[in-house]
Amino acid sequence: MPGTAEEFTAHRPRMFGLAYRLLGSAEEAEDAVQDAYLRWSGADRTAIEHPGAWLARVVTNLCLNRLASARVRREQYPGPWLPEPVLTQDGSLGPLESAEQRDAVSTALLVLLERLTPPERAVYVLREAFDYRHRDIAGVLDLSEANCRQLYHRAAQRVTAPETRFTAAAEQQRELVESFVAAARQGDLAGLERLLAEDVIWWSDGGGKVSAARRPLLGREKVMRFLVGSAQRFGAGWELAIAEVNGAPALVVHTTGRLVAVAGFHLRDGVASQVHVVLNPDKLAFAGRQFTASAAGA
Repeated sequence: MPGTAEEFTAHRPRMFGLAYRLLGSAEEAEDAVQDAYLRWSGADRTAIEHPGAWLARVVTNLCLNRLASARVRREQYPGPWLPEPVLTQDGSLGPLESAEQRDAVSTALLVLLERLTPPERAVYVLREAFDYRHRDIAGVLDLSEANCRQLYHRAAQRVTAPETRFTAAAEQQRELVESFVAAARQGDLAGLERLLAEDVIWWSDGGGKVSAARRPLLGREKVMRFLVGSAQRFGAGWELAIAEVNGAPALVVHTTGRLVAVAGFHLRDGVASQVHVVLNPDKLAFAGRQFTASAAGA
């Protein structure tokens, strides 16, 4: 029989993926998983028939407690709030082989999940991302099956409208990001403009820590003016690259070896209709450690 730590480690990636989808924060997800380990190590394991289900229940309820305080903090957040980016090429959030699996961790969907109440979010994530039956979700949340169905129905209405499905074909997504990087490197403003929808929305999350647009920028003209100004002020020394972030190709920016920005693109009709840019250094810390670990293992 595996030891306490070894058995928990086998379930850890799935538990981290669950916590991240519920919280939108990799740092907070790690904290929730660590708290779950403390409960696991102190539990009577002979009474735990299904460790995976037991841990999912513990992690979900730990996250529900965190979501209540997180909502207050996010309402007071300076500027747009975006989820922390996570590199997913290494399987950090579990298998992302299908469009549905990639959609479940997309930045755009995680932003929409902020509209939900904590119970709605828990039901939606367990059902959509982990394929739980309503009966099983009821057991996790200590709710009736009928109540879980109602919560799921309300949540699904808010996040499954046609315009809220986010994943384009992987090849199309990568082509757009590659074109964006090439145009940015060459200073090709006309090329950048062609990649943006006329009604594009540009979200920047600086968290009050770095310079960023405090409101979403609406429209191609405003976004282009912002890009030109940003390049003039901060562009020197930028190193642009592409990495898989939250299940899709994204633009990542380093300067002097430090991760300073991650930009995710939502496509519509082959051009970017939404761009989500995380600049807050606190939110880039987890992805920065992933880059460091990847470089060390190369």
